[in-house]
Amino acid sequence: MPVDLTNFDLDLTLLQEIADGSDEFIVESIDMFFQQTPSSIHDISEAFDLMDWNAAACAAHKMKATLGFFGMLNCQALIQQIELGCKTGSPDITDLRAKFDQVQALITANTIALQQIKEEIGAKL
Repeated sequence: MPVDLTNFDLDLTLLQEIADGSDEFIVESIDMFFQQTPSSIHDISEAFDLMDWNAAACAAHKMKATLGFFGMLNCQALIQQIELGCKTGSPDITDLRAKFDQVQALITANTIALQQIKEEIGAKL
């Protein structure tokens, strides 16, 4: 049964266009997301803890492309707000943390959906 993505911030249209029918490419891209995203989340969290706004902005910037690739547009917009907030040099940490919490919640939900999609595609390979 296909995954219902109506409650997720996930649109794989771009990924499917780039994959051009290659299920292997989609599975490899999902694996890459699983490998890179936790590290990026950790980097932002650690930079927040250290109040290293430049590092937080850089880590957020790095995540934007990946989020866009997977059609996570709400998450991407929040990450961009975090990036821009950090670039001010004296951000509202309460606001940034609230946005970062939203990003983490969306990514957690999307990770579950991506795992299900990967398993469905893998069953066809």
